[in-house]
Amino acid sequence: MTSKLTEIAVDCADPATLARFWCAVLGYEVQDEEDGLVTIGSPEVPEGKRRRGPVPPALTFARVPEGKTVKNRLHLDVNPVDGDQDAEVRRLLDLGARHADVGQTGEESWVCLADPEGNEFCVLAGRYP
Repeated sequence: MTSKLTEIAVDCADPATLARFWCAVLGYEVQDEEDGLVTIGSPEVPEGKRRRGPVPPALTFARVPEGKTVKNRLHLDVNPVDGDQDAEVRRLLDLGARHADVGQTGEESWVCLADPEGNEFCVLAGRYP
């Protein structure tokens, strides 16, 4: 028996704003929204909990009172779908991301960014699932 990754939870101050950012990054849509909790996911995933095979994970943003204070222990990596890494980094910066320094040497093949609430994520150059 195994498990599949179906959801990633993100604590944040403003779930609606962060959900809109990540919808734009990933081409996701809002699936559920209630006070202090917003879930987004791929529009290509069929409904139902018994689906088999790979499932793009949903992201759930939950309002919490405390702010982010240190580098993430877990972060997301994204790959450009219809452009190169430089173009995707520019697009994400235009959406509200910013460059993040987590100790890079300058030799990395990825670019480290942070979302509007400071959560680090990387834009990869060529790793495709």
